[in-house]
Amino acid sequence: MGFLGLVARIMGRISTFRSYQCVLLLAATLAVIAFYYFGSERHSFSSTTKRIRQTQANTNRNDADLTVDTRISRLPASEEQRGEELDVGEEREAFRADKGSPRAGGQHYHALMMFTKVDRSRSLQEKFKVAMLSMVKHARFLEGEALLLHFVSDQASQELGQRMLQEFLREATFKYEIVFHDVVELTQKLFPIVEAMQKHFSAGSGAYYSDSIFFLSVAMHHIMPESLTQIVQLDLDLKYKTNIRDLFQEFDNFPPGAVIGIAREMQPVYRHTFWQYRKENPKTRVGEPPPEGLPGFNSGVMLLDLSAMRASALYNQLLKPSNVAKLADQYRFRGHLGDQDFFTMIGMEHPELFYPLACGWNRQLCTWWRDHGYGDVFQLYYGCDGPVYIYHGNCNSPIPDD
Repeated sequence: MGFLGLVARIMGRISTFRSYQCVLLLAATLAVIAFYYFGSERHSFSSTTKRIRQTQANTNRNDADLTVDTRISRLPASEEQRGEELDVGEEREAFRADKGSPRAGGQHYHALMMFTKVDRSRSLQEKFKVAMLSMVKHARFLEGEALLLHFVSDQASQELGQRMLQEFLREATFKYEIVFHDVVELTQKLFPIVEAMQKHFSAGSGAYYSDSIFFLSVAMHHIMPESLTQIVQLDLDLKYKTNIRDLFQEFDNFPPGAVIGIAREMQPVYRHTFWQYRKENPKTRVGEPPPEGLPGFNSGVMLLDLSAMRASALYNQLLKPSNVAKLADQYRFRGHLGDQDFFTMIGMEHPELFYPLACGWNRQLCTWWRDHGYGDVFQLYYGCDGPVYIYHGNCNSPIPDD
């Protein structure tokens, strides 16, 4: 009986063990089913839009929280603290102070650049190097003033940008601060505002969520804090030939009603884009070269008076989807250059909203259209008399050496 009892106890344990295995197997099977059933839910474009709109409805756009990933502050190279950098994380107070930083005690000049996917592109990295080194070379600011550089970036590009900026700003003789904004956060805030206009001014046939960031300048007055009153938006493919502080002084030349300072397009881009409207209106100035024509705008260098944009009933009316569609239909307009197309189109109807920057502030170098059907009129658009303050190497055009 002792032997049989031992056998019985062993068999009982084996049975219990097998039952335990079965329970584990059943639990694992249920987990896999749950994963594929719940985890494979397909979020459609419309459902994504709905979620973003719901989020936006709970957010005051004028006081939107801009995810600030990094803030770096530095004193001039000539001062005793040269080489020291301070990462103060999410310090909102200094950012909200457009004039009179708690630390600097003076005026901030705000400039913004798009800095996405730079980590994947050696070409963009080289362009950024040229832009920053030339800016630092010529920039001079008064005592108590500081240049606040905003970068809209993805995480990988931000990490690269921080390293690059430490090198490029080493010889800066002025006070500066650096702020990185999360491109995903900004896109979430932008999309509900600009979704309707994207189909008129984006490549492709639809309004893609990721394209929204190319309309940042159009609606920046809605998503930046109201304390931020003026900002300059700059492309990466620039080379500065003069003090960038002088560019900010152009805000003082805005006539009443103007909300944006921008230079004209220097190729017959919009002679081509408005071809149908021009055919139907043979005496129009739309798309014609300067000085009498309306050649459209180039968004490589823009002065955005955010206070004026907020206060302008006309400008904000033009952002409404019905008015965008009305003008696009009136001008038979279908573009692919984002904010530049929108500004060009409304500028045809309401030029009073824009302060024309001298061509030397955005001396574009691209000649693509000269070799694609417009060689006979190209020079009428391309010419730029007067001094050059900023070269713009658009469409990968080489920029002259110093």
